[in-house]
Formats: sequence, structure tokens, C-alpha cells
Amino acid sequence: MEPIILFLMVLTLLFLGVPIAVALGLSSVLTIALFSADSMSSVALQLFSASQNYTLLAIPFFILASTFMSTGGVARRIIRLAVASVGHFRGGLAMASVLACMMFAALSGSSPATVVAIGTIAIAAMRQVGYSREFSAGIIANAGTLGILIPPSIVMVVYATATNVSVGRMFLAGILPGLLAGLMLMIAIYIVARRRNLPSEPWQGFGEVMAAGKDAGWGLFLIFIIIGGIYGGAFTPTEAASVAAVYSVLVALFVYRDMGPLKGKPWIPEGTDARAIVGFKATVYALAIFVVWMISSFFFLGSIETATRAQISLVLALVVLLGYPYARQQPSPLTFVAGLPVWGYNLALIARRLVPALFHGDTNKALVDSAKTTVMLMFIIVNALLFAHTLTAERIPQTITEWMLGAGFNWFTFLIAVNVLLLIGGQFMEPSGLLLIVAPVVFPIAMELGIDPIHLGIIMVVNMEIGMVTPPIGLNLFVTSGITGMSLAQVVRAALPFVVVLLIFLVVVTYVPVLSTLVPYAMMGPEVIIGR
Repeated sequence: MEPIILFLMVLTLLFLGVPIAVALGLSSVLTIALFSADSMSSVALQLFSASQNYTLLAIPFFILASTFMSTGGVARRIIRLAVASVGHFRGGLAMASVLACMMFAALSGSSPATVVAIGTIAIAAMRQVGYSREFSAGIIANAGTLGILIPPSIVMVVYATATNVSVGRMFLAGILPGLLAGLMLMIAIYIVARRRNLPSEPWQGFGEVMAAGKDAGWGLFLIFIIIGGIYGGAFTPTEAASVAAVYSVLVALFVYRDMGPLKGKPWIPEGTDARAIVGFKATVYALAIFVVWMISSFFFLGSIETATRAQISLVLALVVLLGYPYARQQPSPLTFVAGLPVWGYNLALIARRLVPALFHGDTNKALVDSAKTTVMLMFIIVNALLFAHTLTAERIPQTITEWMLGAGFNWFTFLIAVNVLLLIGGQFMEPSGLLLIVAPVVFPIAMELGIDPIHLGIIMVVNMEIGMVTPPIGLNLFVTSGITGMSLAQVVRAALPFVVVLLIFLVVVTYVPVLSTLVPYAMMGPEVIIGR
């Protein structure tokens, strides 16, 4: 009886327009207070436990990193690289938008942030070369969903919290499905482009690819730091999130200088002579080679002594430092000395503006925006965890498990039921809240049926993707509507053809588990569940 009352209260409050977090928390408290044998003290204990969850600490840091990457000009540079790479295909600008979403997803971990950052620029660019507004909006709305599938992903952190599985394995599991989803969307775009005779961008050569990659390198290096750092053993996923946040702030304020007090100030002042420019670039590339090699060798060649790795890094850096000027017709081994005044100018500039940058209006706005998003999301998560606790206290997951096993469900039919449940729920609920409600219920059943917990997590994340582009509560639809000025109905119609691609992708991910398990098994072994 108590489970029926609990679900009825949740549904009633949702239909009355009560925010989902309040509906979940209030229903749980009332059920415990009035109908359950569980103590009310468990409410306070559960709320305290949720606030102390170490894994959840990664979420605010990833949100902060995403905010600074979204406002720090990284998206514009990523789009340039994507266009240089695939823009010359038929429908290339649309395909480049998908590729840009994939790359930005690996920085942000957020689907709405990906839509805003990439869509604001890409949709306007597609409109300028003749793409329809509907086609452009449909592509961005769907490609933006990759923000929660390609690691790092906030939704994956939430699933790991709800089921006590490894965040690191979840991140690894999202790599192949994320690449496949992006490829499927680009193939669909190419087919449509051939039929509609959509334009292609001129091929600008590998020089432009290299230049665009160099320009976007500081942003894309964050992917290497997060993924390499976690799997190289340098830090945990939560520590990786904090490193990502600090790195994003430094890149946005002091490297790209697209915000803050240094906005618009070039690294190389006007009037600098050619020899000084070459010398400065030589030191930059040498330093970059040294740092990249030291980090990558730590991740992948940890058995080699630090002194040996440092010596190799130093040799490589010296080769670049002395060789680059020769490649730029400055045949002097001391050319790099001419670039030192440029370094002095910039370091002095950064030192003078360091403290003002931390209190600048742009910085404050980014911090406030990330704080708002964090509070909203964490409020939903804490109340959803309380709801999940109430379900467990009433033995609802165990009861459903016994019923489904007694009814003859096997892994194949069970996954069909999970997909249907999540596809329907995803139309009405925010992904993190829905996942925290459903995961504790379906997880024990999946374990009984021998389904890999990491595979189940990827299936649930893909369902959350589709929920973000299906009405009435699809968040990506609202975000796309906001940046395009289209009505919600227009965005829904525009997104629908590509939702079909994601549904096909869901079937593939569901019944080809090796896509989700290959990489995590190869690098970390299978997930071991204890006490389930």
C-alpha cells in the first residue's frame, strides 16, 4: 500500500506543477512520516549522507569548468577545427557542427552547455551558407545530447553515485558509444545533404587543420588532462574535475583572453619585430612539448624514472627551441633570446591583472551562473536520493525484482522494458532526477539477470539523451528554441528526423554490449559489485 501512496503523491504533485525536486522530497517525507515504519531520523541522515558524497563533489567542478569553457572562446576555436577537418564534405558545415559538439562534450559534460556554446555560433554559420533554420536547429538539438554521453559526463557521475559503480569505468564506457553516435548523425547528415544538394565548404588544406588545431589546443588539452589523469592514476574523477575547473579558469582569463580584464589584449604586442615573434613562438612550442611529454609519459610510461623522462622531455624541447627558428628562416641558435621580452611583457601583464581578473564582472557572472546550475542540480539530486532511500526502505526494488523474475523476464525482454520506461519518463523529467529514481529499482534486477552494470549505465545515459530532445520537457528543445527564436513546436519538428537516428543507436547500444564494455574491460577490468 505504501508504494502506491508514494507514487500517487509524486504524480499528483508533478501534475499540479510542483518542481520535481520538491515533489520527490515532500512525497518521501510524508510517506515516511505517515505510512512507513521507517524513522523520521532517516530523512536527516539521508540528506546529510547525500551532502557528504565524495563522488557528487565532481559535479560543481565540472559545471564550473563547462561555464568558463563556454564563455572563454573555446567553442569558436573548436568549430574552426571541425570545419577545417570535415567541412569539405557535402553538408560539411552541418557535419562539422556535430564534430564540434563531440569535442565540446568532452570538455563540458553537459548537454545544454554544448547546445548553447556550439549552437549559438554554428546555427548562424549554417544559415549564412544556405541551410534552413529548421535543419540547423534539428542538428544542434540532437548533437548537443552527446554532452552527457561522451566523457566526462555529469549524468554518468549521477549514475555511479546511485549504483556505487566506478565513475572511471563509466567514463571509459562512453567513448565508443559517443563516437558511434556522432558518426551515425554525420552519416545521416551526409545522406540528407546528397539528396538536398546542400553546400560544402572549400578544402583549405592540412595547413588550416594544423593552424586550427593549434588555436584550439589549449581547450582540447583539457580532455587529455581529465582522461589521461584519471586512467594514468594521477587523480580520481573528483580530483580531475577540480583540476579541470582551475585549468578552465586560467585558460579563459589568461591564455585565450576572451573574458576578464585582459580581454582583447594580444600576446604579441603590435610592432614586435619578426625575430622576436619567432623566438617567442619557439619558446612556447618548446615549453608545450616539454609539458605534454612529461604528463603523457607519467600517464603511459610510469615505470620509467622521473629523471629519465625529464631528460627526454628536455632533449625534445631543445630540438624544438633550436629547430623552429631555422624552419622560419631565422638561422640563429639564440633566436629564442629575442622572444624573452615578449614573455616579460605578458608575465608582467598577468601579474598586474591576476587579482582583478578573479573579481572581474565576467568572472563573477561565470561563477554565479555555475553556482545557480549547481544548486538547482544538487537540490534535485539530494531529493531524488531521499526518494530512492524511501523506495529501498519499503523494499520496492526487491518486490519488483521478484515479480519480474517470477514472470519469466530474461535479459532481452528486461532491457526492452527498461528502455520503454526511460523513454516515457525522459519526456517528463530531468535526466539526473529520473536516473536516481529508476536506477535503484532496475539495478538489482539487472544484476540478477547477469547484465553488466556499466552496460546498463550506458543504456540509461542514452535514454536520457533521447529524453532531452523529446517533448514536453526535453531541455535541449527549450535551449535550442531560445538561441534560434523558433517556437517549441518548430524545434520539435526539426529535431524529430534525427531522433530516429538516436533511437536506432539506442537499439545498437542495448543489444551490442561490447560497445560499452570493450574499453573499460581492456583498461580497468570488469566492474565488481559487492553486497548486491
